[in-house]
Formats: sequence, C-alpha cells, structure tokens
Amino acid sequence: MHKAGFVNIVGNPNVGKSTLMNQLVGERISIATFKAQTTRHRVMGIVNTPDMQIVFSDTPGVLKPNYKLQESMLAFSESALTDADVLLYVTDVVENPEKNMEFLEKVQKMTIPVLLLINKIDELSNQETAKTSGSQGATKTPWASNPQALLTAIVEKWHLLLPNAEILPISAKNKFGVDLLLKRIQELLPESPAFFDKDQLTDKPARFFVSEIIREKILLFYDKEIPYSVEVVVERFKEDDRQIHINAVIYVERDSQKGIIIGHQGIALKKVSTEARKTLEKFFDKHIFLEVFVKVDKDWRSSKKELDNFGYNPD
Repeated sequence: MHKAGFVNIVGNPNVGKSTLMNQLVGERISIATFKAQTTRHRVMGIVNTPDMQIVFSDTPGVLKPNYKLQESMLAFSESALTDADVLLYVTDVVENPEKNMEFLEKVQKMTIPVLLLINKIDELSNQETAKTSGSQGATKTPWASNPQALLTAIVEKWHLLLPNAEILPISAKNKFGVDLLLKRIQELLPESPAFFDKDQLTDKPARFFVSEIIREKILLFYDKEIPYSVEVVVERFKEDDRQIHINAVIYVERDSQKGIIIGHQGIALKKVSTEARKTLEKFFDKHIFLEVFVKVDKDWRSSKKELDNFGYNPD
C-alpha cells in the first residue's frame, strides 16, 4: 500500500506558515522572515519515503488585495483550497480568529480533513504578561499565571469557528508538535501512487530559489515599503561541477527606491549581495559568483503584463 497526497498550508500573514513548511520538509524551501507577506508564490516541498509521498504547499498569507500583485497572491492561497487532500490552517496565539472571515468561511465548507494549527505557543507566557500588566491598574485575567488556560480559551474560540477541524497546538520555530502533526498527516493521506519522482524535493527550479534568497535579504535589510516594491529576476544561471555564475536584477517601482536599494557608494547593495551569496553557497553547496543590478520597472505591482512576466499568474 502506497500513500500520496497534497497537504496545503494556508492562513493569514505572519503566522509562521513558511517556518512550518521548512520544518515539515526538513529543508529550506520557503524564505521565512519576521515580516508579513514574505511568501508571494505557492511553493511545493515534497517528502518521500518508500511507501509514501507528501506534497506540501506553502502559500501567501491571506489578505484583502490593494493592488494586482496582492490579487495574484490571494489567488495562490485560494487555489490551495481546491486541490488539497489535507488542509493545514495556521493561526497563532495573538491572531484575531475572525480576521479575514470571507476566506475562513470557504474553509468552513470544506469536506476534506482540516487541521487547525495554533502556532507560537512558546509565546503564551509573553501574552499572559502583556494582558495582565499592560497598563496601570490592569485587572488580572482568568488565565493570569496560567498559559494553559489562555491556550484553552484560544482553542474554544477556534472550535466555534471550525467545529469540524482537528486543533493542534504547535511551535514551528521550536519544532514542538511538528512530529505529531507529521504522523497525523500520514494517517490522513489517501492511498495513491506518487505524483512526482521520488528524488524530487520541490516543483520550483534553481533560479526561483536564487531570486527568493536575494529577496529575503532585502526583506531583512530594508524598511517600510521598499521590500514590498521589489521583484528579483535571475537573468543568468550557469553551473558547472564546482561553481555557479549568477546575474540577477532587482526591479523597483521608483528611481528613489533604486537609490535606497543601492545606498551610498553602493554599500547597501553590496551588503545584500554578500549575504545572499553566503546563503546561496550553503543552499547549493558550491562556490557562487553573484552579480546584482538594480532597474526601475514603474508600477510593476499593478501591471498584469509585468506580473505575468514575473510568474505571478496562478493559472
């Protein structure tokens, strides 16, 4: 008997979906930062054993779109509701359960197994402190000095919203509950032959991971709107047995953004390139020659043509 299936990970921004994906797959498939909207694409990570194949999908955080890029990101998230054998809906200990109810209502109607994952339970004690000592004269809550009571209250709220879901508390960052989750997924998978070759780890090409790693560094090193106005395209990827030559272009929407990305005397861009190269060398286990350029593509986030060129067409 061989099991195989699609296990899709959805949820609102910044709840830890990408961190969970990487823990489940055991490889660094998705970039993960502390900033919301880090993930823009639907990214598959494949786990293989002799008698099983799990095809995980990480998806962008659910949001109300303000421009066409975000419309494409939402489409990636919604597509994950249509082809899942098991759905992982990720939340955390601080999120309002009723956030983005329109998407949640679609989850409520699903007939496949849904696992509701309450992530970041390692932060429960911090939430307790914030609730009980946030202002002068604050009264103690019923869960003061009792994180377990707070977790129980969170579980009860979610049970009312998704009564058919199994609820599992986890900490993706600390890998608490991840092994139990993986075991439960294995139990829920249908019998099926493998969908991909057994040596395949993801559906994305090497160039995709290069652009994502460069974008990750931009998310980490720049503030405000800059990281969200950036797209990275790999124009050259030439590999031999020992090294890889890469040329990449960082596209921004404004000349002023180009100046910020490059920085005074090119120092900021050099930092991005250096840190990206270090990460790429670990990722590919080869010496990397990386050249990065910056170009302006005005209002690319609102252009369907440019979004199609950059691979944001969910179809």
